[in-house]
Amino acid sequence: MAMGTRRRRQRQEQIWISHDEVAKGPGHPFYKKVNELLEEAKFDDFAEKECAKFYAANNGRPSVTPGIYFRLLLLGYFEGIDSERGIAWRAGDSLGLREFLGIGLDEQPADHSTISRTRRLIDVETHKKVFSWILEVLRERGLIKGKTVGIDATTLEANAAMRSIVRRDSGESYEEFLTGLAKESGIETPTREDLTRIDKNRKNKASNKDWVNPHERDARIAKMKDGSTHLAHKAEHAVDMETGAVLAVTLQEADQGDTATVQETLLQAGENVAELLVTETEKAPEEKRQVYFQGVKEVVTDKGYHSSAVLVDIKDMEVRTYIPEKKQTQQRDWDGQKNQTKARAQQEANYANRRRVGGAYGKSLLRKRGELVERSFAHCYETGGMRRTHLRGQKNILKRLLIHVGAFNLSLIFRSMLGAGKPRELKNRHALVSFLLLWVIRWFPETQESKILHFSIRRPSPQQNRRYLRYRLRHSNERSSATGC
Repeated sequence: MAMGTRRRRQRQEQIWISHDEVAKGPGHPFYKKVNELLEEAKFDDFAEKECAKFYAANNGRPSVTPGIYFRLLLLGYFEGIDSERGIAWRAGDSLGLREFLGIGLDEQPADHSTISRTRRLIDVETHKKVFSWILEVLRERGLIKGKTVGIDATTLEANAAMRSIVRRDSGESYEEFLTGLAKESGIETPTREDLTRIDKNRKNKASNKDWVNPHERDARIAKMKDGSTHLAHKAEHAVDMETGAVLAVTLQEADQGDTATVQETLLQAGENVAELLVTETEKAPEEKRQVYFQGVKEVVTDKGYHSSAVLVDIKDMEVRTYIPEKKQTQQRDWDGQKNQTKARAQQEANYANRRRVGGAYGKSLLRKRGELVERSFAHCYETGGMRRTHLRGQKNILKRLLIHVGAFNLSLIFRSMLGAGKPRELKNRHALVSFLLLWVIRWFPETQESKILHFSIRRPSPQQNRRYLRYRLRHSNERSSATGC
């Protein structure tokens, strides 16, 4: 076979080329399964029906269809891409993803500006409906129970810099504010060292009540998981404790405590489960129900959510709590409070919650919460690429977040079907299976042969070995004397 050279390949491209000669990709088996699932559930018809009100009937150039738009956002989770620019580049670069999106070879894939405009065009409620549609698909496959819910929150780094924050009252930048403080203290021309010294001894210097980023007013100053301080948002998940599906996701301000946001997330999860119950009753009234018939009845959180007011409010919602308490240095005085009726209600809720947490069932739920809830955070924000947001405004981030977490819910179906929830994971599993198969083929025969030899040939003892050697020596001497050697 002759070697090809680059000079021989230098030629002028043809003006016209037939369709049969166009290079085509084989397609990815994972995305083929995703499309089969979406087409079986008639996702495109649902998306076009919900988004029809945002488009004109016969006006302007054709835009990105709703099915392609939502598939692009699903692609962000499956490929671990954080920005819309990255999604647009990846969709245009891969022939397999073109097939997944339904974009022909003679079509130009959507640009990042087109994705951004389509996202701004479609409201948050429609994105929530798509998230609910995905929950409905999970319900049909028995992956939602809805009785016990685990809630936890994490911080997402905002698309804003700390050096750009300004005072809420005067609009001064951080450096201008420190310069004013230095001049008030008697330093006419403060240096950088002077400003650093003044800022070091100052208290509450990063208060959200005083500072805001003018480009991202929804972001709040918060401490991240690694201990650094950034402008951030707070994402909170409500996870089904039996299947691991995310029943609800909310986006909050990062400076709000867990006790202030848990009720909104729990209510959203309860509404989603109630909608699933209604749909299940309408479609299959005589079949066995997959979702718990009373909706959400138990909630499990970590100790950051423990509060007497929260326990009473959740108890009024007829939901049992499993919230561990923080360590207290002294016993709480319930009789010394002014409002005894409120104190008694809080005392009963605290003691009942403490009794449930201390039981075997409560301890098992707390262990399971750490497994399932943290897993959803790892898939959505670490490997899913959403730990840092590239959008601004809570509405825009929530739109992307709803479809991103919805893709995580879809991955639960593919884990049960293919054993992998992402295309990269599927590739790694195939490589692992091939490695194990080669290892078995390489070592199994030798192992079997060694076992056969080990059990068929009995090793002689040292005494038997000496007798055998004396016999061989005597036999060899007799043969030598017989031959006359």
